[in-house]
Amino acid sequence: MKINIITLGCSKNTVDSENLATALTAAGHSVWFDRQRNDCDAVIVNTCGFISDAKEESINTILQQIAVKTRGRKARRLIVCGCLVERYRNELAAEMPEVDAWYGVHEWDKIVGEFGTRSSELSGCGSNNSSLLTPHSSLARSLSTPVHYAFLKIAEGCNRRCSYCAIPLIRGAHHSRPMDDIVDEARRLVHCGVKELIVISQDTTYYGLDLYGRRALGELLERLATESGAEWIRLHYTYPSSFPIDAIEVIRRHDNICNYIDIPLQHINTRILNSMQRGIDREGTLRLIGDFRRRLPDVAIRTTLIVGYPGETDADFRELMDFVREARFDRMGCFAYSPEEGTPAYALGDTVPDEVKQQRVSELMALQEGISMEKNEGRVGREFRCLVDGRRDGYVIARTEYDSPEVDDEVLVPESSFEGHRLPRPGDFIPVRITSALEHDLIGTPVL
Repeated sequence: MKINIITLGCSKNTVDSENLATALTAAGHSVWFDRQRNDCDAVIVNTCGFISDAKEESINTILQQIAVKTRGRKARRLIVCGCLVERYRNELAAEMPEVDAWYGVHEWDKIVGEFGTRSSELSGCGSNNSSLLTPHSSLARSLSTPVHYAFLKIAEGCNRRCSYCAIPLIRGAHHSRPMDDIVDEARRLVHCGVKELIVISQDTTYYGLDLYGRRALGELLERLATESGAEWIRLHYTYPSSFPIDAIEVIRRHDNICNYIDIPLQHINTRILNSMQRGIDREGTLRLIGDFRRRLPDVAIRTTLIVGYPGETDADFRELMDFVREARFDRMGCFAYSPEEGTPAYALGDTVPDEVKQQRVSELMALQEGISMEKNEGRVGREFRCLVDGRRDGYVIARTEYDSPEVDDEVLVPESSFEGHRLPRPGDFIPVRITSALEHDLIGTPVL
């Protein structure tokens, strides 16, 4: 069969879809990752149910695929799976009878069974095999990303109980993958052409506690740096409470681990952090950031923040603005609080008006844009080793080690500056001297 997989939401969903595609391909099916494709025998929509905007996108995508199906286009079967289904299966099924099957995040084996794939094509990587779908060790994972980078999921679920977050309700408890399995998968990905491994899970800093009785992220990074063959390793989705500082020492020792930490802090006000159940206060947050920069002076810190949490006052927001002004994050995202059923914060009500939330998002991001511009201007004249992602509008598109794909800055190198030389291909590393800066991008010339 021809099967199209449409993936919504985060990079953890991306890995789930890729593992699903791997199993389906092993069974002889042809699989695509193309939201525009309408000529397949079946479509699988892997949904997100994290916040209201993501839920709306998931529902709209399902409706679009229903419209394709009812117009008599090629797709004969429509399957919807993932986080949104895990939360709202019965309601969705009642409203959208055109969908042929609904599967939650613990039912990947059943989706595979829809297409006659033998269960032996898959092996689990934890105590809950169906929720930790991973391809058999002899298979190379199908990638929906460009072949030169891949997400490496090291755990499933989450043991944190942040008051605003529905992920533990959807995904269940934290389950770490065995370290040998992760390293083996990393080697296979590198063997297939991956240059950059992006380490992910709901909370990467919790890794190992359930399997080994200790936080083992530092040990895992050490093995990935020395055994995988990856040229870049990047760390995402860390958590500020009980951060394993030994992991920072591993990053410092290895040139192939990017000087980059993604750490969603969410807020700085201690009262709000306590209500969020983050396990850290203002002082602890400031100490942690200071520790990062003392141990890794060249580190790029990416964070995300939430505004409009129940009870957030104008003074609380100004405190957050002052924090961002002083912390000078290299990369930052901001979200308006979204009340989610079943979470502790839901009972607090949605006390901040939507228009106030959006105004706070705009103010915070405007502040960050100015900081980003200043930091980018400070890179003019410097030379960086950059990884090429592709070409667009007359430019070679690349990234420094301080930028993660899809979410961070790009380095734009005019194709004309390579005159007389081969244009680099995606996955090539090239030296680039920065000649000018924009708020979110750098412009440079190759050092030939």
